[in-house]
Amino acid sequence: MISVLQPGNPVYCLHPEELRKSARQFLTQFPGHTLYAVKCNPHPFVLRTLFEAGIEHFDAASIPEIAAVRGLSADATAYYMHPVKTRDAILTAHTVYGIRHFVVDHPDELAKILYETNGASDLVILVRFATPGGVARYELSQKFGASPEAAAALLRQARDAGCGTGLAFHVGSQCLSPAPFRDGVALAGQIASAADVTLDYLDVGGGFPADYIGEQPPPLSDFLNAVKDGVQAIALPDECVLMCQPGRALVASGCSLVVQVQLRKESAIYINDGRYHSLSETVTGQLSYPVRAIRSDGAFAETMRDFTVFGPTCDSTDVLPSAFSLPEDIREGDWIEIGQLGAYSNALVTRFNGISPDHFVTIE
Repeated sequence: MISVLQPGNPVYCLHPEELRKSARQFLTQFPGHTLYAVKCNPHPFVLRTLFEAGIEHFDAASIPEIAAVRGLSADATAYYMHPVKTRDAILTAHTVYGIRHFVVDHPDELAKILYETNGASDLVILVRFATPGGVARYELSQKFGASPEAAAALLRQARDAGCGTGLAFHVGSQCLSPAPFRDGVALAGQIASAADVTLDYLDVGGGFPADYIGEQPPPLSDFLNAVKDGVQAIALPDECVLMCQPGRALVASGCSLVVQVQLRKESAIYINDGRYHSLSETVTGQLSYPVRAIRSDGAFAETMRDFTVFGPTCDSTDVLPSAFSLPEDIREGDWIEIGQLGAYSNALVTRFNGISPDHFVTIE
């Protein structure tokens, strides 16, 4: 790709076989519906590739995401999993896109949904409850999730309103231990028992981790087995639909980013992407990605050294928190491929300073 295009702008390299491989893992090992979390990477090619690989269920958090899913196929099912929604969005989701599954974590949100859908008889309400944190890069229960007592009360309200019922939790993004998944299922069992409600759905959320430099979590099978063990322990009814919402674990390896060195100053390099664009998780999640240098007109020196990496904006904070280990003779015009960037890269790009990477190629 570099030889042909000689790219002067960042290029997202999409790897469809990696996406297909990740999809197969979940589809063959998870005992329920696998919902891809669209927010993680909403690029049309990513959605289409996952759908063609067998992912037919999607976790959406907005009307544009729902529309993107509906645009794939009549067989693609979207679930409105954001716990806080505008009234207009609820009405549009229900009447225009036929959404029937909604997540709530507060009585006022349930009231909004019942009002805007005119108390539709085919609604499914999943009550999201908070889980203990401590082992994930991003703790989502600090923002979303009812207490166990409040969740039980909300579950009863949904049932009494004539809705299908379910429970949902999210252990946090990039969770490094399987135990919170098993514990979350156990807590769901306690909440359902306290509410005296038979669950139609149990959503164990996302948070399944990906590999990064210095961070190699247990294999995916350990996490899925933890879910299976938890479900078996609470004797979930056979008719209850089990769901998960992977994002990062499905797409992290499905994209790499090729950037170019614009300037070298001693032990610092300036590249054409940075923390305001594809590399924001180096800051928000303190993640480190695998990198390799590429030169089209010769070989690199064998000796490596650490380089401070500055992004392309005219802003002093546009610097990555961790150094890149690169050949000591790297220079302006060389390229760097940054791996494991399928998750939360192009999805989080800003247009700060008028810079916005938007070139995509597929690598078969």
